[in-house]
Amino acid sequence: MKNIFKSTVQLAAAASLALGIVTAQNSFAVSAVATPATKDVAIGLNDVYVPGGFDSHTDAYVIANGLFPNGCYRWKGADVKHVDAFNHEVQSYATVSQGMCLMVLVPFTKEIRIGKLSSGQHTLKFLNGDGTYLQKTLNVE
Repeated sequence: MKNIFKSTVQLAAAASLALGIVTAQNSFAVSAVATPATKDVAIGLNDVYVPGGFDSHTDAYVIANGLFPNGCYRWKGADVKHVDAFNHEVQSYATVSQGMCLMVLVPFTKEIRIGKLSSGQHTLKFLNGDGTYLQKTLNVE
């Protein structure tokens, strides 16, 4: 009986040692795998909501929404170019990771800060990646 118990303990110890070595090798293999490459791309917006009530002392903002073509897209941000005092162009960007992607449309809604604007009617052009744009007006009191 003592021999069976001793053999069982030795077998369990050997199995734990082997499992520890395999686990260590697997964790090393996982950490050695490089992260997938990413790329920034211009994206289009489906719609933009322009709230009212801004004055020349507050930061103006808009709410933009759209659809990413798959799960590999992540919102990066938007660049606002002030063409002149009353005309502004906004280009939105997403980061795309290479690799396995969930192939479904992914909706997004983001706030885009335009900044402090002078009083008057402002034209906002939201540029798409294909040369088209969505135009909205913003009234600043």
